[in-house]
Amino acid sequence: MRHAAVLLMLMAALLAGCARPVSLPRPAPDALRVASHNVHFIRMTEARGPWSVADWHSRKHALDAVFKEAGADLIAFQEMVSIGPDENRDVNLARDWLLARNPGYGLAATGDWRSFPTRQPIFYRQDRLRLLDHGWFFYDAPEVVARDRQRRGFWLYYASWAEFSAPGQGQRAFRVYNVHFHFLDAAKRRHAARQLAAHVQPALAAGMPVLVLGDMNALAGWRTVRILRDAGLEIADPPGGSFHFNRGLHILPAIDRLGRAPNVTLLGGPWALRGQRAGDWPSDHYPVVADIAVP
Repeated sequence: MRHAAVLLMLMAALLAGCARPVSLPRPAPDALRVASHNVHFIRMTEARGPWSVADWHSRKHALDAVFKEAGADLIAFQEMVSIGPDENRDVNLARDWLLARNPGYGLAATGDWRSFPTRQPIFYRQDRLRLLDHGWFFYDAPEVVARDRQRRGFWLYYASWAEFSAPGQGQRAFRVYNVHFHFLDAAKRRHAARQLAAHVQPALAAGMPVLVLGDMNALAGWRTVRILRDAGLEIADPPGGSFHFNRGLHILPAIDRLGRAPNVTLLGGPWALRGQRAGDWPSDHYPVVADIAVP
């Protein structure tokens, strides 16, 4: 029975991987379309192989195609970084490619890599949104981050954020958090959720519209997500999976999602833009897209 169940799960995953992309509905005139996409880092030191420079040049057209298809007013990216032989982050292939191909977008939640981590930027339509402020914070205390940096394979986990207004639409300022939680360590995921909740709660108490977008590396029922619900955020997942192992395998429920303050209305979605584009997978995650209204 156990073997049969595993076989059925694999068959279902393979069939799901063959599913055709579904077109997004047209957003309502007063809606803001928001999105999140983990685009996987690029290994600049590797010419060939998975996530290498050659792999990037193979999939970059797919990434641009799905970016255009999403048509988001703002989109939060995770792992948007080109990792070279040292700490220098002047080169960012995915960021610069999308900005060059989509000139109507501005860049928020990023800065000089020496003082502002650059791997979680927020793209936004400059004709619809005005950037008011932005910043970032580590989930862990400085001494913990310093200790982790000494470990082999250290990965920079943090939250970036940006505040926007929509001129001419009567909307007040709203804040967007772009998050990435630890892919393996459950304790670190829960700690990150608690730190995020501590940042979000003063804004919620003041009535500020708040969005949380990103890759939480946690299923909807896990304690990591419950911490955010308990903090006052309403959480919405796309149906099915959002991470597909770079193979179109939909084995896990969604780990990429949208959180929002109660005064932010969910008008549509979230949807996961599944399938290949331009003959390749844009990433090992699908973009997650939703339509919202901000008071």
